[in-house]
Amino acid sequence: MTEVNRTPLITSEETEFAAHVIRSLSEYYHRNVVGQDHLKDALITAILADGHVLIESVPGLAKTSAAKAMANAVNASFSRIQCTPDLLPGDITGTQIYRQDTGKFETVLGPVFANFVLVDEINRSSAKTQSAMLEAMQEKQVTIGGTSYHMPEDLFIVIATQNPIEQEGTYLLSEAQTDRFLIKEKLTYPSVEEEAKIMRLNEHEIPMTKAVLNASDIRRTQEIVSKIYIDESIVKYIAEAVNATRHPELTGNPDIARYVRLGASPRASIALMKTAKVRALSAGRTYVIPEDVKAVRYGVLRHRISLSYAAVADKVTPEQMIDLFFDGIRTP
Repeated sequence: MTEVNRTPLITSEETEFAAHVIRSLSEYYHRNVVGQDHLKDALITAILADGHVLIESVPGLAKTSAAKAMANAVNASFSRIQCTPDLLPGDITGTQIYRQDTGKFETVLGPVFANFVLVDEINRSSAKTQSAMLEAMQEKQVTIGGTSYHMPEDLFIVIATQNPIEQEGTYLLSEAQTDRFLIKEKLTYPSVEEEAKIMRLNEHEIPMTKAVLNASDIRRTQEIVSKIYIDESIVKYIAEAVNATRHPELTGNPDIARYVRLGASPRASIALMKTAKVRALSAGRTYVIPEDVKAVRYGVLRHRISLSYAAVADKVTPEQMIDLFFDGIRTP
């Protein structure tokens, strides 16, 4: 690896402030959610990298509780959208209602206008309804009756969930939709000890504690993240890794090519860089190292790689393919 330029772009005071924010979010999460550390890391990374999260798991694994905890931690607004096949785009973005008393149409904004938006079981809504989220997620605005309405300027994060087990009455997310999510996290069942603790906690309803941060703290930390130094050798490393998903034959393993139907887009490269910067800051560094990129590779790439039927037949997972892509390129 080339020598890292450690000329400080970030002051020691900024480093301490960022560490305080990350520690506060982590501690608040653990006060309100049992286990699910991977989900905590994904949510904190998305908040500080200004991105959205897609969560895949069976019901009952604290997804809603985790989303509410993060919103409450920063004193932000929270809304939940339960997706069903008959859900309409206007039910999410809002619509125009005719008022007889005034003889005019009045715009009523939908639940998407919140700092934290939990879209529960997004794959149960139709493709038309799913597409209503695209403009909000990418452009941070929606258009109702020819007028554009902007999302909250200080903080806007979509946390979508999907159940991987049930397929009846569901609609697969398109590549364009999944590509808008910065991270995809997969949740597993809690351990026996964690489940016992969950049972005890649910004997009595315990209200969440007061917020420990605010939106301005998050904005400031996002600005600090953007100043994290990333060397050109690591930028090239990220580009080569993403390029390998599009041209798997270049990895030198001829068996890989038949498993990949579609590789990752340039959004994946940007997402790897952003999340690696958050990972570096979480580790107390002001510069990115290759291990930061490797640490976030699954969350960023698992939903951006489309596997072929051959991969499904051979029970090859996206995570296994990602490892092969990274093994096929030189680490700086």
